[in-house]
Amino acid sequence: MAARNPLVAHRQGDPLTPHAQIVPADTATALETTIGHRFARPALLREALTHRSAAAKRGRGSNERLEFMGDRVLGLVIAEWLVERFPDEQEGELGRRLAHLVSQPVLSSIAETIGLADALAVSPGEARAGVKNRATVLADALEATIGAIYLDGGLAPAQNFIRTAWTHTITDQITPPKDAKTELQEWAQKRGHPLPTYTITQRSGPSHAPLFTITATAGPHTATGTAPTKRAAEQHAATTLLQSLLAP
Repeated sequence: MAARNPLVAHRQGDPLTPHAQIVPADTATALETTIGHRFARPALLREALTHRSAAAKRGRGSNERLEFMGDRVLGLVIAEWLVERFPDEQEGELGRRLAHLVSQPVLSSIAETIGLADALAVSPGEARAGVKNRATVLADALEATIGAIYLDGGLAPAQNFIRTAWTHTITDQITPPKDAKTELQEWAQKRGHPLPTYTITQRSGPSHAPLFTITATAGPHTATGTAPTKRAAEQHAATTLLQSLLAP
């Protein structure tokens, strides 16, 4: 007997809440056109667009597992692209480019560009709270969409979508970006502030998929970042704080 794929188990009949099913068909079709992939299994796209608040059971039927898959696919495709595009750069430079290109600010910006927020299914309460426009939710949904494309059609359509959606971002990256924590440290030192500090202010999510919220502090300034690892959350917090400090 073939093993059952837990990523797609709910498509065999496990229900989602009614709200999770109300993404209009024309909205889903328009999104398929935008991402350049027509789903043979539309249930995968519905899953990718289902926030955990709209799932029948927390973590089951939501886009969290597809997000896990999409994160890995995105990293592979971007890494391959960077090695191809910058043949003379070494691991450190490529790593800084990769970290930026898969960062939450970049992901949420691309998600906004393709209109992902309009297609998301969330609970009525979360909708009123504006959860559809949160950077973390948009970034997660984009990764889930990539995971859905990969499971539906394989690596080629996922790669095609990523290379199309990230084209402007990668071509605008002339030189490797500085590590956000390093740049924030330099900013603090130039102004005579103590070295930045990073404090875990919240830990949420199940043990297999934790989320860390970390507050970065530089002088009197603070910002928070959330990510599946402490290191990524620190980088996100540093990036958010730098954006605030360097804004015109």
